Amino acid sequence: MDKKELKNEYKQSLQPMGIFQIKNLANGKIFIGSSSNIKGKLNSIKFQLEMGSYINKELQKDFIQFGEKNFLFETIDTLEPKQDPGYDYAEDLKTLEDMWLEKLQPFIEKGYNKRKII
Repeated sequence: MDKKELKNEYKQSLQPMGIFQIKNLANGKIFIGSSSNIKGKLNSIKFQLEMGSYINKELQKDFIQFGEKNFLFETIDTLEPKQDPGYDYAEDLKTLEDMWLEKLQPFIEKGYNKRKII
């Protein structure tokens, strides 16, 4: 298989999707998020944190203060792929993320998430 075929095959394959957690090991605060490509999302967030440009200013401040070695980036739940290649996982991911936000309550002193205004 040549490089172009491998690249195309990668783009066509489903990446692990679900819920991720970023945990500050120094103070116990957590951030919960979801993605249809967890590995890619966590790589993107790490890069933004390293560059000092992450949108969540409180998480960014703590990342600078405590350093990358004090942060754990992990998958905490995944979605199983459906048989339908055209299936839209957006609603499933939102529901799963809402369940984890409700369970862990990563708000104010416990975490970096902001409560959603309904």
